[in-house]
Amino acid sequence: MRYAYSLTTALLLGGAAVSLATGYPAGAQIAQNDDATMSRVVPRSGAPASFADLTEQLAPAVVNISTRQRIEVQEQNPFAGTPFEGMFGRRGGGGGQPQTREAQSLGSGFIISEDGYVVTNNHVVTAQGRATIEEITVTLPDGREYEAELVGADPESDLAVLKVNRDDPFPFVNFGDSRQARVGDWVIAIGNPFGLGGTVTSGIISSVYRATGGGGAYDRYLQTDAAINRGNSGGPMFDMQGNVIGINNAIFSPTGGSVGIGFAIPAETAAPIVRQLISGEEIERGYLGIQIQAVDDDLASSLGIRRNRGEFVQSVVPGGAAAEAGLRAGDVVVEIDGKEITPEQTLSFVVSNIEPGSRVPIIAIRNGERVRLTARIAQRPSAEELAQQNQFMAPEESGDSLEQSEPSGEDSSIGEALGLSTTPLTPQIARQLGVSDDTGGLVVAGVARSSDAAAKGLRRGDIILSANYRAVNSNSDLEAVIRMAQDEGREAVLVRVQRRGQQAVYIPLRIR
Repeated sequence: MRYAYSLTTALLLGGAAVSLATGYPAGAQIAQNDDATMSRVVPRSGAPASFADLTEQLAPAVVNISTRQRIEVQEQNPFAGTPFEGMFGRRGGGGGQPQTREAQSLGSGFIISEDGYVVTNNHVVTAQGRATIEEITVTLPDGREYEAELVGADPESDLAVLKVNRDDPFPFVNFGDSRQARVGDWVIAIGNPFGLGGTVTSGIISSVYRATGGGGAYDRYLQTDAAINRGNSGGPMFDMQGNVIGINNAIFSPTGGSVGIGFAIPAETAAPIVRQLISGEEIERGYLGIQIQAVDDDLASSLGIRRNRGEFVQSVVPGGAAAEAGLRAGDVVVEIDGKEITPEQTLSFVVSNIEPGSRVPIIAIRNGERVRLTARIAQRPSAEELAQQNQFMAPEESGDSLEQSEPSGEDSSIGEALGLSTTPLTPQIARQLGVSDDTGGLVVAGVARSSDAAAKGLRRGDIILSANYRAVNSNSDLEAVIRMAQDEGREAVLVRVQRRGQQAVYIPLRIR
């Protein structure tokens, strides 16, 4: 199960789901069913008198998914290293030999074809850590069980497809078009929360294309107040025509239970991926090769631009598509391939859905000016390759490491404005901090504990390379930038900070 709390998401292991129009008739049905019946069940607008007829038609295609897993654990010998070590049945070493134990997981899914293809979440059918999946079982509402084969899985979108077989055709449901979903539309979710079997909840769409803050290309969900809990993962969210418009996937919860904020993968995202998994096609996604962050209030104020428009480039991968196009760290990408970048239409989502090899126009803001670039989109690396690429080196520790301290009064204007005490970077200090002798900038000598700089993690020994894109090699340089920002009515200054062993990053600091 995925939870979203403090702007993070959490899996509903015992799960949730979504999808896109395929052109098949609506409703849970055997292949010959009349596709006109669903439109007569519930009117397209207005509150339904009851969900009973709709549920009766859809529920047969919603299944329970359980896995049997074998988990490797390390058995510990409490007598290791003592004369009684042999009493535990092990000799030598530090005690433990690898042991295995059995575990189970539960989730939901739905059948999308009469020949038994089942859609669910990847996390429902994927083992974590040292576990291995030994068996996947699909249970229909009538209690019949079938062993399932994993046809394909896509960890990035958290989608998976299973296959079950029998002589008779299965009841099935179809993907709808989530692009037609509107805030306030009625929806129902059917699944197996807490392993209770077929359970129906209803609600409305609370938000369309909600970003939870988890980042990535698929942080883009339909939000609903229909109750979603553990075990709903991988299950369908239906519209009032009986089409699957979402796959229940995560909840926002401070308690672990439903608080009326659930998230479903939109059908328009899920359906094409499901088709590719069934056909065995490789899923190719576009990639620029940049690290980005949203333009929040502080960042927008420091740049003098609108908030929630565009995404800020923190760094550019050398030799990548963005670097070859001329995109730089510090740019704000506001449009790509003719699509405006917003919280509902993120840069990661747009780029991921561009075919690798395509040449697309980019509009970015650089030092207050709009620049136009053209990029040839690359193919997105695997999740493992991205994790290695994005992993920063940890700061080096040493016996003479610099500790946090309050600013001195030597640069009072900087201290008053930013809560910092700074000193020019000399070759001697540069060597101490592990950067080249010719590095220019200001070294942070102290940080006020009550300042925005402290809240955002600045500490003694950090190097400020620039402020509002201007090099700062003396305190007077930084003071001039602060005065200019104040004269322009900006409430923050954008500083680029280098820390030992890490990449330089941009941080907006509020002016006090």
